[in-house]
Amino acid sequence: MFQIKHIARECIPAALEKAERYRLLNEPALAESICLDILDADPQHAKAIITLLLAITDQFGTADPADISRARQLLLRLPNEYEQKYYAGIICEREGLSIFTRGMRGSHFAAYEWLREAMELFEEAEAIRPPGNDDALLRWNTCARLIMRHQLEPAEEQYVEPPLE
Repeated sequence: MFQIKHIARECIPAALEKAERYRLLNEPALAESICLDILDADPQHAKAIITLLLAITDQFGTADPADISRARQLLLRLPNEYEQKYYAGIICEREGLSIFTRGMRGSHFAAYEWLREAMELFEEAEAIRPPGNDDALLRWNTCARLIMRHQLEPAEEQYVEPPLE
């Protein structure tokens, strides 16, 4: 229907600054659109990939349920294993928070599982982090505090003995 207009490569820094500002203004859909324009001009622009991933996760619970898949697909485009693990943890953390915030039946258990998965990914990122980068530790601590503050726990699996014939 419409043909998307392309931005010039020299406009990428200003466009990225706008995308980051829109995220801060809680306008993630606008940030997402700008990142898509940047990536159209420079498909390997790491900062635009990260900003797009974060803009998508900003919309968890309010937009398309397929957003988790879209965010995870971006992980493959990140330049190194540390960033892939770290941002995979952020995806899980934000999905857990989204589920917890909605407060549906069983959401405490689901949120716990997502946050624990995030913590495992942050631990993997911590093991390979660049010197002087404690971001994964900070995120792990945030997840741990959320679990403790809200007393989240895993669902108890109940084993039922099948009847004898």
